[in-house]
Amino acid sequence: MWRGASAACLLLGVVGTEAAHSQTIDAFRPVRDGFLAPQDSPLRRTAVSGLSDAVPTPGLPATPAPSSSSRRAQVPLPGVPAASGAAEFGYDSLNRTRKKPKYYPAQARPKPPPGPGTPPSGELTGQLRPTLPPSATANRQPVSPAMAGTVPGQPPRKRLKIDDDPFGAVGDYVGPFLIKGAVELSAGYDSNPARLAKERGMPVWMIAPEFLAVSNWERHALVADLRGSFTGYGSTLPATMDGGINSAPTTLDRPDFTGHVDGRLDVNRDTSVGAQLRLRAATDNPGSPSVQAGLARYPVYTTLGTTVGVDQRFNRLQISAGATADRTSYQQSKLTDGTMTSNDDRNYNQFGGIGRASYEILPGLKPFAEIQGDSRVHDERFDRSGYQRDSSGGYAKAGTSFEFTRLLTGELSMGYATRSYVDPRLNRLQGFLTTASLVWSATPLTTARFLSDTQLAETTVAGASGVLVRTYTVQVDHDFRRWLTGIGKFSFGTLDYQGYGRSDRTYSAEGNLVYKMTRNLWVKGSLRYDRLDSNITGAGSSGTVVMLGVRLQN
Repeated sequence: MWRGASAACLLLGVVGTEAAHSQTIDAFRPVRDGFLAPQDSPLRRTAVSGLSDAVPTPGLPATPAPSSSSRRAQVPLPGVPAASGAAEFGYDSLNRTRKKPKYYPAQARPKPPPGPGTPPSGELTGQLRPTLPPSATANRQPVSPAMAGTVPGQPPRKRLKIDDDPFGAVGDYVGPFLIKGAVELSAGYDSNPARLAKERGMPVWMIAPEFLAVSNWERHALVADLRGSFTGYGSTLPATMDGGINSAPTTLDRPDFTGHVDGRLDVNRDTSVGAQLRLRAATDNPGSPSVQAGLARYPVYTTLGTTVGVDQRFNRLQISAGATADRTSYQQSKLTDGTMTSNDDRNYNQFGGIGRASYEILPGLKPFAEIQGDSRVHDERFDRSGYQRDSSGGYAKAGTSFEFTRLLTGELSMGYATRSYVDPRLNRLQGFLTTASLVWSATPLTTARFLSDTQLAETTVAGASGVLVRTYTVQVDHDFRRWLTGIGKFSFGTLDYQGYGRSDRTYSAEGNLVYKMTRNLWVKGSLRYDRLDSNITGAGSSGTVVMLGVRLQN
């Protein structure tokens, strides 16, 4: 029985071995591609294999088996040419010149891919990190498609202009007018407020309101600009000094106001009618020889005037003509003994006209010529010194307004001014005049300004026809930060009392530091030094003013 069972098992083992070998011979072949037929392999066939013997492939000649030494020296190479799969945009190891695509006329060109140095787009612009954290984009309020600009057919939204003055006053709209207002409150110390030869200092405070209204009409225009100040001092001066009458008032408080309202009526495209109403209220400057001795306070004078004119344009030629009328009047002077004296001899009316012609040679260059004439008639025929102050005069000047690449803009002119008096004892008041208003934007942070002006002013000095006043001012503004601005200012002036022999020179150096806390609150500190040199003994003076204040604006 045991022999029969052994024979049966041997027979089944022989039969089972043949069947198993026929089913697993391809799966256990110890060569490459043993599990899968070579012609069905997704891998490219290599001409030389360093890992195993080459397997013959139907349709290809058999390659001889390399020796062991050649296997170490040879590198596996593909069976296709190098860089044959680079196509038009892939990597080309041979560094061959690519064929540039050809486009039809008016066909849209694709944008080049971003390369090194290309700034990131979208929300990443201006950020230091290349990626945004989840918190920067999470929990955002939804934006309507109209605001996001994703509505089909919607025109692109116009990008808002960058605010050049992020701490400037915004103002409020009242109907068609933009209204801006401000007030400055400051206090400090003045070493010589009366500008005497012998300094006598006292505390000083000042309040300076401002108002600006600008229309926003499509045609016509109306602008109102009102600026004023009141300067007060913490003490008074004695009525007598050094054994004589004080040449300065005992009370030095004084106001100062300058305001004008300008209007323009556009008749048509080339014709417009303009008008101006102006008001000036002030006092004589401290240290001036026109200040009467023994005063209790400075008398205030006011100048109220108007100008009406027509502006006509003929292509590049522009012609303007206008008529002027002004009235200047002084308050009565109050003396230290309580009496009042009249200043009617200083009151006068002035009537005149002005004309100007300009031609635009280039968009940024516009030469012009201007002429002006007027006559002054005083309320009293003779002044306190017995002179007849009625006069007539004017000026003629020529210059140009220009604008060069927005770096240098302004107006510059030169001319000659003259004034003749009715009294033959008074010489003609005359001299060359220069007027300039230049702005140089040196850098985005630094701006320089130059101002020049010449005037023929009245005086009460006996024997003097008038005062030829010339002033020159240089100012530099620099932004250390967007909220911190430094201002340096230097002024030089000459006062020529023609017919009297007096000549004065004025110097003023000022430095300001402005800290802009918000759009509505600024803090300002200033330091100013004034000096007056005269050829008259004892008429010179100097003084230093230190102020610290705040500015409230809207």
